Formats: sequence, C-alpha cells, structure tokens
Amino acid sequence: MIPVIAIIGRPNVGKSTLFNYLTRTRDALVADEPGVTRDRQYGEGTFEDKHFIVIDTGGLEDTDNKIHTQISQQALLAITEADIIFWVTDARAGFTAVDQKIAKKLRGLDKPVYLLANKSDGLDAGIACAEFYRTGIANVLAITATQGRGLQDLLLKILPGSAGSADDLSAPGQSPVKQAVGLHADEPSALPAPALPGNIKVAIIGRPNAGKSTLVNRILGEERVVVYDAPGTTRDSIFIPFERRGKAYTLIDTAGVRRRRSIEDPIEKFSVVKTLQAIAEANVAVFVLDASEGLADQDLHLLGYILEAGRALVIAVNKWDGLPQDKRDWVKRELERRLVFVKYARVYFISALHGTGVGDLFTAIDEAYRSATRQLSTPKLTDILEEAVADHQPPAVMGRRIKLRYAHAGGSNPPTIIIHGNQTDALPDSYRRYLANYFREALSLKGTPLRIELRSGENPFKDKKNVLTSRQVKRRKRLIQHVKKK
Repeated sequence: MIPVIAIIGRPNVGKSTLFNYLTRTRDALVADEPGVTRDRQYGEGTFEDKHFIVIDTGGLEDTDNKIHTQISQQALLAITEADIIFWVTDARAGFTAVDQKIAKKLRGLDKPVYLLANKSDGLDAGIACAEFYRTGIANVLAITATQGRGLQDLLLKILPGSAGSADDLSAPGQSPVKQAVGLHADEPSALPAPALPGNIKVAIIGRPNAGKSTLVNRILGEERVVVYDAPGTTRDSIFIPFERRGKAYTLIDTAGVRRRRSIEDPIEKFSVVKTLQAIAEANVAVFVLDASEGLADQDLHLLGYILEAGRALVIAVNKWDGLPQDKRDWVKRELERRLVFVKYARVYFISALHGTGVGDLFTAIDEAYRSATRQLSTPKLTDILEEAVADHQPPAVMGRRIKLRYAHAGGSNPPTIIIHGNQTDALPDSYRRYLANYFREALSLKGTPLRIELRSGENPFKDKKNVLTSRQVKRRKRLIQHVKKK
C-alpha cells in the first residue's frame, strides 16, 4: 500500500512549499501571502524508490467566513483520506490560538500525526520545537521546507520496507494510487493516477465567475473544489483524474482570466500563467460562457489562446436555466455572429448548478478527442487534395498556375496536414481556408482545429547561372541544324 500524506496547518506556514519539495514540482502556487491555496492539490512523490501520495490543502482558520469555511472543509476531507498527517506550523511565530484548535482536532485521530515546525533555519532544533510539545503530539520535528532540512530522516521513518517500484506495490491491472486508498478501477477518484493511454485531459476555461468550479463539482458528483459567488475564487490549476463509463479523464479546473489591464495582484498574474499552461497541457478545452452576461471581448481573447494552442474545443453556455426567451435568442444570435472563427466547435447550453445538459458535454469531448488524435494516411490525404484541386483550381501567379502535388500528415492534436507543391508561398489565405474546410469535411473532423502547412520543392537550378534546361538545349540544337541546312 502506498501511503497518502496530507499536509495541513493554518495559512501561510509553508504547506505548499513543502508539497513542491516532496513532489519535486512547482505544481502548488507559492506566495508570501495567506490564503493562496484553496483546493486540495494532489501529487506523487518518490524517495529512495519508495512511493507516496501528497495532498496540499488550504489553511485551517477559525472564522465564519463562507469561503474560509469551505477551504477548511477541503482540508478536513484530506485528513479523512490520508494515512499520515503532516501538521505544519511556523517555528518563528510560535504556538498560536489557531494551532491550539487544530491540535484538539488532531489529538483524537487514530492516525500518525507529525508536527513539523517549519522555517526553523538559523534556529536551534530543540528551541524551535520546545513550544509545540504542549500540543500533546509526540512526533515534533524542526524542518525547513525550502531547503528540505529535516525531511530525509522523516521520510525514512514513515516509509519503511525495502525499496520497490510502484508496480511491485500494486495489484495487477490496478493503479497503485487507487490501491493506496482502496478504490476499485471503476470508481471515480480524486487522487492522481499514472498517465494511461487514452487518458483525456479536459481543461475547464473561462472568465472569472462563469461557473467553472461548479461545473467541475457537477461532473464529479462531489464538492471537490471550492465554489463561491465571487470572481477569483480559484487561484491554481487543479488536476483531478477520474473515470466515467470505463474511460479515463483528467479534469483541470483553472482560474478565470480577466483582461490584462485589469490584473494588478501578482498572485492573479501567476494564476493566469497557470491557466495558459493548463490549456497547453490539455487535449480538449471546455470553454464556459456566462449566458447572463453574454459574449464579452475577453471571451474572444481566451478562445484565441485556445485556437493558437491548437486544442480541441467544446463550448458550454452556462447559467441557461431561468434565462428569458428573448435573452436566449439574443445570445444565440451573438454566438452565431461572433464565433465564426471556431465554428467547428459544438455549442451546448447547460446549467452547471442544476446539471442540465452537463452529461451531453462528454459526447462532444470524446468526439473532439478522437478527431484531434486521428491517424491520417498519406494516400487518403493526397486523394482528397486532388479532389479539392479538381473542384477549385489554385489561382495563377505571374501567369503560372500554382501546383499542389501531394499531402501527408504532419502531426496530431491538432491534426496537421503538410501539402507539397510549387509556388506555395504565393497561395492566398482564402485558398488555404478552402483547403482546410475541404479536408475537415472529407475527413469528418469535429471539434478540433486543422492546420495546413505548405511546402515548395527546391528549384535545382536556382543557384546556378547560365545553365540551360533540357527543352532549351533541344531548341538550340534544332536551331543549329536549321542554320547548317541553309
């Protein structure tokens, strides 16, 4: 069994820093400000061939604030899931009233709890830990999460047994991560799973307060991420693997992206970077629009990012329930008028809060993923190219007709078709769009952009001077013979 470690504590004590050190990643957003982490973040760690799962959580606080209450509930869920608890405190701030209330919750647990006095660099270990023995927790250690001080001995203590690979620790045909928490292969899991063939990464993208986190919770059927009726609730990109009808997916809940000139908070800037990285890592992007606010310019900018990244796309128009009929008609007209550049994407009208139409999204997600990753053969692509040219010839350039000879696949996700010919640099954009639409229709590609790359053959005589072609040589010979006869 692979141990699951939950990192808990009050805000701004270094939990995310410890998470990044243990997982050897930068997945958790770190800033010198309390309240940056809000949702549960899962990661995999390895120490001397021993594997473990780490859960980063938001800060536990004693407050009636609704969003802080939800953050604390997420941390308590992590405690329930975990086998081992890392309670992180601030050695320099000492034992606080909030720490005292956390100690009361942890003392009754039938799980090993390790109190880690963080930020102890420059302090004597005994002095750093002395004040925290009053909590009643037996295992108190001084650490420095930024440098890993004190963590190696701790990991050796909690990860006993001989070194082995993840495959050795799991049952055949079952994810080692799922085995760690006793989940079967057909059960949805909030824990990360190893990358599997066909694991579809689905990024939920949109402006702030469009309902992205609500949609994630509706899909998963649980309060997996914090939802609050205010923009900017989600700050980090949360990767959530799960299974649906035997298929493996990874949902990526992302922070909302506002206009650049509206962003002043440095943390929000990092959140935007995380969202753009999530778009690049995803296979399919589900773009969430707020129907009550209509289609804004920022929505078009975000769709432009998705199109530039070449991600397959599904558009979900949220908050559709309760919208007056005249407003619905206006929204549909706006979508039809302004989304011409992504007309390949399917549009669904949903309510993430009530679940209306949410299940239909996966039909489009699967279809878009199949189209984006489809293998295309050279003979078929060349046949389609010949048909497209026969239906509509390329234009002539300086009296010479542009010739397109053959086509072959240049990659997938997005599908890329490379067309070889002569004078392709002079091919107008309108004809390039014609070819893209012709290939899309002939190949029945749905929900994915299609890229066309044009390549011209090299002229073997372009760098040679006074070299005659074979036709010119023949004409010269005939002319010489004609002159001799005369």
